[in-house]
Amino acid sequence: MEALVARLSHLDPDAEGVIRVVMFYDTLMRRRVDLPALARASAGLAECVAAIRLHGTGRTIRVAPDGREATTEPLPPSTTAPVTLDDEEIGSVWLERPGEPGSLDEALLDRLAIAVATVVERYSPARTTMADPALVELVVSPTSDDAARNRALRLLGFGADVPLRVVAVRSRLPLDRVGGLVCPARLVKAAPLADVGIILAAAVDPACFPAEVRAGIGAAGSPDRSWQQARTALRFTTARQPVVHFDELGALALLAEVPVDAVRDNADVAAIAALAGNPDDLSTLDAYCATGSLRRAADLLHLHHSSVSRRLEQIGKALGMELTEPTGLVRARVALTAWRLSSEC
Repeated sequence: MEALVARLSHLDPDAEGVIRVVMFYDTLMRRRVDLPALARASAGLAECVAAIRLHGTGRTIRVAPDGREATTEPLPPSTTAPVTLDDEEIGSVWLERPGEPGSLDEALLDRLAIAVATVVERYSPARTTMADPALVELVVSPTSDDAARNRALRLLGFGADVPLRVVAVRSRLPLDRVGGLVCPARLVKAAPLADVGIILAAAVDPACFPAEVRAGIGAAGSPDRSWQQARTALRFTTARQPVVHFDELGALALLAEVPVDAVRDNADVAAIAALAGNPDDLSTLDAYCATGSLRRAADLLHLHHSSVSRRLEQIGKALGMELTEPTGLVRARVALTAWRLSSEC
């Protein structure tokens, strides 16, 4: 290698630098360094702040050129590169160099990204978020026996005795990104399954789902039962309530078991279906059912409460319900929910 460097240096000084960068990281990997050591070495080589971030943990390592943790306000990355493992982007690396990028910065980050992926694969393979859909299906299938399910759990990195939460997701965002956000500090696995995405995690933070994601969360316990609960909860999600926990549905979950034909034949549901042709009326009814209060519905809709009152009066006449009465409000809530469930089928 040294001879090759010497020959190339006569032809292209940058080529010599690139090969020395490659040799530098090859030496680090032979020493089996960890991620903090990689960041320290990279910062020293680049003579600027170097950083590593893994999506699965949410952890960011920023190191200054002196080898200490960078405590200064982060600069915009001057150069960045993705970290990929098995065709999945699991993180990123970057340099925070004031001014223009250095001539070898791109080569340095390319080798750093490869080294980070190697460390992750060597020491924490289970941190990779995306999983084999076949293994995930074995975990959540009601027809899997205990031996097959436990083996699949072990292959995914979970202990067979650890209660899992299963999440059913509809999202345009990558599943691995969603999984990393809702379970940043613990093991999480994701895979596309049937017509939805599925996330397996020991714990889930509902507040961390991105706004554009719809998610149903099953109860902790048997993965197959949690998966069925998660799919049911997903059906109850709306634009106003994009994340639904099955445990919070209570008796409303029974609506998901009513045959579709029986739901559509119900007079209240048919009246809601007719109302759906007017988006403003439907939005008003939805806000009122969600809050149970005329004034709070007006706040949600950014309208004066008198305008909402007039709308509700007309909507109540169209539905044949007195919406300001407790019985009418309950009927409207149940009919609106049942109509949404039947519309998905």
